[in-house]
Amino acid sequence: MKMAALRLVCASANPDKVTEIAAILDGVVDLLPRPPGVPEVAEDADTLIGNARLKATAICDATGLPAVSDDTGLFVDAIGGAPGIYAARFAGEDATYADNRAKLLRELGDTRNRKASFVSTVMVVWPDGQELAVEGVCEGTIAITELGDRGFGYDPVFVPDDGDGRSFAQMTDAEKNQISHRARALHALLAALRDSEFGGP
Repeated sequence: MKMAALRLVCASANPDKVTEIAAILDGVVDLLPRPPGVPEVAEDADTLIGNARLKATAICDATGLPAVSDDTGLFVDAIGGAPGIYAARFAGEDATYADNRAKLLRELGDTRNRKASFVSTVMVVWPDGQELAVEGVCEGTIAITELGDRGFGYDPVFVPDDGDGRSFAQMTDAEKNQISHRARALHALLAALRDSEFGGP
């Protein structure tokens, strides 16, 4: 089976996520861009998989092609698992990445327990209603202050346990894509596609 034959429309409207997904799937899946005329999808489910399903289903319905989406949450132990599935709007509906990071650091203050985990759910939805969902997890800690200026989202404050003490924002894209939650989910997706009937002939 040649995975390159599988064409997926990327359901994400976040250009940073799209860049990351495209880099990880490059050469393995033919990733098509989200059509510009498709409206934003209301992510009002109460789980990561629910939101991933909403996005993938909307793009699949709009294009008639299988669509891939992801939804990611940041779960911080010391604040009861917040921001969780609301990571993108932790500081409000129109919050910037910087707003969300600032709120997280304020809420944690000088607490010593800074354990956190990034969780990504990736889902593919086919026009016939079939679905495939996988998950990727990256454990780590929240830094006392922002570290580095690469990446996006919470990257400057998240230090992965599997790294060398640097935050995601201090790593190159290639380094981050070896160990990140999204990379793990996408690699799990590729493995599941290879082992299933979904990958095509």
